[in-house]
Amino acid sequence: MKLSVVMPARNEEGCIVETVTGIVDKLRQESIPHEILVVNDGSTDRTEALLLALAETEPTVRVVTNHGRHGFGMAIRLGLEKASGDAMAVMMADLSDSPDDLVVYYRCIQDGFECVFGSRFIKGGRVIDYPTHKLLINRLANFIVRCLFGLRFNDVTNAFKCYRREVVEAMQPLISPHFNLTVEMPLKAIVRGYSYKVVPISWTNRKTGVSKLKIKEMGSRYLFIVLYLWLEKHLSLGDYRRKPAPVAEHAADPVVHS
Repeated sequence: MKLSVVMPARNEEGCIVETVTGIVDKLRQESIPHEILVVNDGSTDRTEALLLALAETEPTVRVVTNHGRHGFGMAIRLGLEKASGDAMAVMMADLSDSPDDLVVYYRCIQDGFECVFGSRFIKGGRVIDYPTHKLLINRLANFIVRCLFGLRFNDVTNAFKCYRREVVEAMQPLISPHFNLTVEMPLKAIVRGYSYKVVPISWTNRKTGVSKLKIKEMGSRYLFIVLYLWLEKHLSLGDYRRKPAPVAEHAADPVVHS
């Protein structure tokens, strides 16, 4: 089973090489067939040049340039379109996500789950240097989503997740151009009946560069996508839900480990 790692990057010259090589080294150590698709999303620094140089020495690294509309969601959507793997993971370019957790995701997909979601806020999870104001907003947003959708999963807004190819295909068309894609993808998978597992993960705040998430700009966009999926859940009469198919017993229903 080939794993595609999709990574949007914009002005990440301070950490992009370390991020990508760390993932490549870990996946190679674990003998996991893979490709790393880094989507250069309008960088004005040396990000693209560093990536192109890295791709010349690392055959599993692919550099995709977003020539269209820029935005976190647009970059991920382009990367997913270009990915060739049987499983697809979205990771950040700022060293915040752990390659060790990526291996756990992959093993869960191998075990039969269709999606794997990480949580930083369950037993075994941790956050390092999370800005207090962002943490408070994060917990409030996730509480609202949990109440609206009746979920135990408590870290929906985190971008770092993994899906089987058929789940990504069933989500189409993805419509979020910004960070709200991190909510659209898991909620679509859940609402449409795909099996998932939640595992504890770690998250470390960036040491270089500047965060691209602008909270003031994203509130209404997150609300739009949440309400869009809430309406699908309650008003679509199951038109978009997956068709029943034989699956392993342990992967037949959504599973949340906390």
